[in-house]
Amino acid sequence: MTTPLVLRSDADGIATLTLNAPETINALSEAMMDALSAQLDAIGNDGSVRVVILRGAGKHFCAGHNLKEMISHREDSDGGSGYFHNLFKRCSRMMLQLTELPQPVIAEVSGIATAAGCQLVASCDLAVASSDARFATSGVNIGLFCATPMVALTRNVPAKQGLAMLLTGDFVSADHALSIGLINDVAEPDQLADTTMALATTIASKSPVAIRIGKQAFYAQATLDREQAYELAARAMADNMMACDAQAGIQAFIDKQPMPPWEGK
Repeated sequence: MTTPLVLRSDADGIATLTLNAPETINALSEAMMDALSAQLDAIGNDGSVRVVILRGAGKHFCAGHNLKEMISHREDSDGGSGYFHNLFKRCSRMMLQLTELPQPVIAEVSGIATAAGCQLVASCDLAVASSDARFATSGVNIGLFCATPMVALTRNVPAKQGLAMLLTGDFVSADHALSIGLINDVAEPDQLADTTMALATTIASKSPVAIRIGKQAFYAQATLDREQAYELAARAMADNMMACDAQAGIQAFIDKQPMPPWEGK
């Protein structure tokens, strides 16, 4: 049997997805993107999953697009133009799935995360990296500006920091990535999995309906002006107040009782 390109394991409401092509540094081939997209679709419809961890098999997280696969289409009648347009649209759609997923997604980053691999980290809601991890939007080094990774990157980090990465293609360390806001935490290599799981477990202990409403509102308000953002946030809080979890949780707080088991509705 063919080994799946994306492995999934579930425990205690946490789904772990592993990009499973270490021989290509988990490159985002067409098949890899299709496999990851399918897993995200399945998780989005799975009410038992509260948090997702995304990691790479082997020593590294993800090296970005599969360049050998891409250049094979130079022989197409249009020189590959149609293929390239479709490929980057498909990749962008997959990246958007991460932010549109009801559950929070945490990137667990070891080794390198380059180009679209760095985009993948930036597209996840949270990220924890090994102290020896390195990040780069390195396309410019081979004559291909990382325009699609730019979208996710510059929504995570300050403009000048993001542009420096895009213009130089240089690697940045995990500590630097933490300082500019690309990741949330740095762990020693032997503590990476435990640190990521601890974060996932904390989030999984919260009300799923509150997390779902909150994540959706977070991304929806980010592109609005302040007044519109408050209007959207007020609707989100009002809707959240009507949820069974909020009613039970607030009452338990008032009564000084332990939080009840969350119903997720």
